Amino acid sequence: MSDTLPNLREAQFAVPTAAQLEPAERYDHPPRILLLYGSLRERSFSRFLTQEAARILTRMGAEVRIFDPHDLPMTDSVPNTHPKVAELRALAFWSEGQVWCSPERHGAISSVMKNQIDWIPLEVGSTRPTQGRTLAVMQVSGGSQSFNTVNTLRLLGRWMRMVTIPNQSSVPKAYEQFDEEGRMKPSPYYERLVDVMEELFKFTLLVRERSDYLVDRYSERCDAARKEEAREGVK
Repeated sequence: MSDTLPNLREAQFAVPTAAQLEPAERYDHPPRILLLYGSLRERSFSRFLTQEAARILTRMGAEVRIFDPHDLPMTDSVPNTHPKVAELRALAFWSEGQVWCSPERHGAISSVMKNQIDWIPLEVGSTRPTQGRTLAVMQVSGGSQSFNTVNTLRLLGRWMRMVTIPNQSSVPKAYEQFDEEGRMKPSPYYERLVDVMEELFKFTLLVRERSDYLVDRYSERCDAARKEEAREGVK
C-alpha cells in the first residue's frame, strides 16, 4: 500500500514532536480562572456553588474572577460595546481557565448561562477568547441527581474549543447542601467539588503555556495558506 497522500498540502503538514511541547516562555503568575454562574435569583445555589469553587481555587493559589450576569442584555440586542458585554469579553480574554455552573432548567442549562456563553465569540480578529483554555463544568438541581446540564455544558465547551477536564460536579437537592449563609455543608458533594477544582488547577498549569500549540490545526493552516495565495494572485 502506498504511503503517499496526494491531497496533502506538504507546506502545512508537520509531524508533531515532543520537543514542540516545550513552551516558548514560562508563566510565573497564578492561574487565572474566570467563573460563570447561571441564575439571577437572590438565593442562587449555582452562585453559591460558584463562590465555593472560587474559595477553593483561591486557597490553591489561583487568581479568580466571578462574572455577575445581572444587567447583561440578551445576545445581539445591543452592540458588543455595551459595558457588561465588554466586561465579560475582557474577562474571557484574561482567563486561562474557566468554570461554568448552571442550574438545571427543563432538563438543560438556564437561559442566563447560555446568554453569557453566546456573548463570548469564537474569534475576535486573530484572537480567540476561549480556544485552548481549560474548563470545568458544574450543575445544581432542585431534585434528584442529573447530568443533563453538565453534558450540555461539555458540548458547548467543545464547540468553544476549550480543554474540558474529565471531572465534573453535579449537586442534587441543592437546597439541602447549603446553609443559610450560602456556604456548602460538609458532604461527598463538597469533596467532589474540591476534586474538580484541583483537577482544573492542574490541567491549567499543564496547558496554559502551550495552548496555542495544542489547538493549532492543519485545516486552519491550509485555509490561511489558501487566503494568502488568493491575495498574492490579486496583486
